[in-house]
Amino acid sequence: MKGAFARNVFARVARVRGRTWAKLAAAASLLVLWSIAGGGHRRSWPRADILDAIRFVESSGRERPPDGDGGKAIGPYQIWQIYWQDAIAAEPSIGGSYEDCRDRDYAERVVAAYMRRWVPEAWNAGDAEVIARVHNGGPRGFENPKTDRYWDKVRSRLP
Repeated sequence: MKGAFARNVFARVARVRGRTWAKLAAAASLLVLWSIAGGGHRRSWPRADILDAIRFVESSGRERPPDGDGGKAIGPYQIWQIYWQDAIAAEPSIGGSYEDCRDRDYAERVVAAYMRRWVPEAWNAGDAEVIARVHNGGPRGFENPKTDRYWDKVRSRLP
């Protein structure tokens, strides 16, 4: 009886240990996958690379592209007037007028002000995904699944 009891206890311990090892192996596998995917951290890029990628997606890199979105978006970054107003409200020192968004240098200052207003951490960190999705979808664009395709396009243009 004692031998059968011991064998039964041993079998139970072995099953528990087996499940524990299986759980540990699964956790280790997930950790490896997480690490390969970037370790939970987004990759950062230099702002110039991010802006170049967005500009290419928005206007094929043209300095003087035609107006987009039925005439509502202008310049190499296809900036809407409401976007410009948000940027100017955040940093009035930019000055100028909405029409100045047709100029690349001015438009880049507007994009920078907009990002510093709505996603300063992403802007400082060079988080291209958040920056691109906010540029495309507004202040909370990084949460909107409709901006996923836009991010895919921008990501494909990043070095």
